[in-house]
Amino acid sequence: LFVVGTVSYTLFLAVNGLYSASDDVIELTPTNFNKEVIQSESLWLVEFYAPWCGHCQRLTPEWKKAATALKGVVKVGAVDADKHQSLGGQYGVRGFPTIKIFGANKNKAEDYQGGRTSDAIVDAALSALRSLVKERLSGRSGGYSSGRQSQERSGGDKKDVIELTDDSFDKNVMNSDDVWMVEFYAPWCGHCKNLEPEWAAAATEVKQQTKGKVKLAAVDATVNQVLASRYGIRGFPTIKIFQKGEDPVDYDGGRTRSDIIARALDLFSDNAPPPELLEIINEDVLKSTCDAHQLCIISVLPHILDTGASGRNSYLDVMLKMAEKYKKKMWGWLWTEAGAQSDLESSLGIGGFGYPAMAAVNARKMKFALLKGSFSEQGINEFLRELSVGRGSTAPVGGGAFPKIHSVEPWDGKDGELPVEDDIDLSDVDLDDWNKDEL
Repeated sequence: LFVVGTVSYTLFLAVNGLYSASDDVIELTPTNFNKEVIQSESLWLVEFYAPWCGHCQRLTPEWKKAATALKGVVKVGAVDADKHQSLGGQYGVRGFPTIKIFGANKNKAEDYQGGRTSDAIVDAALSALRSLVKERLSGRSGGYSSGRQSQERSGGDKKDVIELTDDSFDKNVMNSDDVWMVEFYAPWCGHCKNLEPEWAAAATEVKQQTKGKVKLAAVDATVNQVLASRYGIRGFPTIKIFQKGEDPVDYDGGRTRSDIIARALDLFSDNAPPPELLEIINEDVLKSTCDAHQLCIISVLPHILDTGASGRNSYLDVMLKMAEKYKKKMWGWLWTEAGAQSDLESSLGIGGFGYPAMAAVNARKMKFALLKGSFSEQGINEFLRELSVGRGSTAPVGGGAFPKIHSVEPWDGKDGELPVEDDIDLSDVDLDDWNKDEL
């Protein structure tokens, strides 16, 4: 019975990340984050983590201890930001674990910079709580509440919502390469008034996160009736998504700041360029790419003398298509020529034959999976699809770390040339005498 229970518990953790329902750590997702954290008057400490992150795994028992100690005083939560990338992106999470403190102004979370022990976490929480209480006592700030205070709090963010009219709409939206989310509203509409602070706050976050590539706008449909008629606006608020070359589509997601931002980031990733495909010409290229991404996809292509430029380019085209297809995964993409990095090949179980080859490497765990099928769109797609759902066999990288990477000249895009051999002058050699001697 004990063994069965242990297995069940392990499986539960595997499915639900580093925390379970029995912990005092509250698991947060895009679905409940706004209600639990943003609309709460409580002080929150929130950890953004990834289950595969070693630092996160070491922090877990300390985070649980802190949550238990602070129970009923300060809320302690955790977000699997590997699973919920839109929520992590919304708060600028670039590494794991990242800890944020959500105090009086929930839209301006503070970064926690303290120690990673339960004592240090509790001390920081109580210090933040003391500051929050003093602010309330002085009347400078209150906790977040919905309604009028919410609108006042977000009023200053309206500068990032672009007001559009019948005259300005086509010039700004229809001729733009950017993605537009446009709210059609009526000033007297109660639902529009409730949406206004969420839309304004989301506009600021989306502008920052997408560098202005996704824009949030608003149209007073009672004044700009040409637009309202063109797009068949019958109720308020109505939100439509405009992308160049496509018919507008209705936004039918949630009306909270978190919901709006999550949709905007999805639109951004859909329209983002694919990741770069880099040749491994030195150690920096390999390390910077693999350290910055959960997985790096490394291909070893045949020697240029075996394929020529056209053959190599056909392999690179396949990789580029797959990078485009899986760009939402935010993986790194690398390639090298057979024999150029023989130590790396050996550490990944490739080496010496079977080119082209491909390995998907998790540099944090120092594990890799090898492509067993064909080096084609279909074969690679099946390989990456299995990886994306957590299937496929893996092995440790040979030696437990990347081997030394040799600096090489980048490929010049041309066909290879055979090395020039030295001419041998046989004019003064008497072949007849040589043959006699041999006999």
